Amino acid sequence: MADDPQKPPTPPQAAADKPASDAPAEPLKGEVSRTDAPGAGVSAAPVGTPKTEPPAPKPANPAAAKPAAATAGAAAAKPAAAAKPAAPHPPAAPAPPSGPTDPPPPADTALPPFIASLQRSLGDGAVQVSLYLGDWTVIVPVARLLDAAAHLRTSPDALFDFCSDVTATDWPPRKDARFDVIYCLYSTRLRQRVRLKVRVGEDQPLASVTGVWPAANWLEREVYDMFGVNFTGHPDRRRILMPDDWQGFPQRKDYPLEGPGELLMENPEDWLKLRQAREQADIE
Repeated sequence: MADDPQKPPTPPQAAADKPASDAPAEPLKGEVSRTDAPGAGVSAAPVGTPKTEPPAPKPANPAAAKPAAATAGAAAAKPAAAAKPAAPHPPAAPAPPSGPTDPPPPADTALPPFIASLQRSLGDGAVQVSLYLGDWTVIVPVARLLDAAAHLRTSPDALFDFCSDVTATDWPPRKDARFDVIYCLYSTRLRQRVRLKVRVGEDQPLASVTGVWPAANWLEREVYDMFGVNFTGHPDRRRILMPDDWQGFPQRKDYPLEGPGELLMENPEDWLKLRQAREQADIE
């Protein structure tokens, strides 16, 4: 039957007006079902406008706005600051050493023949033997120095014909024997070395060995000049490095680092001028 041209067209039915199907509709991909959506089934009644309260006035001092209880609780929650430990006292300075150790040789070390013969010549109690880093040292009393020197110079198993050096070390804590005087000896024929050592007091006389080794002449003068060791029997005991009128002995450990007070001069020329002035005064 043809449509009546006088009758207005029927508008298409909306999806909501279509009869519901017995099977629930499948939601499209990415679409949320109405029943699964949050807030489904909640009444759509309009919600009232929330009441707004004016903000509390900001205090001038933010710390004053905190309740006293909260402040006290926060203070109690903070751990107590650890007390700063007192600065430790510097350790006391160690006592100055009273001398070298002079270690004895190991028990299984055989003595050289010249030391064994020296012990037989002077007596076992008169010779102390030390071995350090492969170097032998014999220590004898001051009274037996010349006897030990003569034996080491002439004995067939020793033949120490060359005194290569004479030196000393200062040990102020050792009051009775302040200085170690060391003679370095060498045998040009047997090619062996040894050190001969004596311990002598500050003013104690020590016999010169220039009669055994003439080369010790200037070497003993240097030890006398630097340490003040009282050599006796020396053919020409006088200063060799310092001026004759110099005060004290520069290599002693109690010698002032700045030198003798009234004669301290930075320029050596001033020292010479002072000396020339004294000589000129003596001539006049």
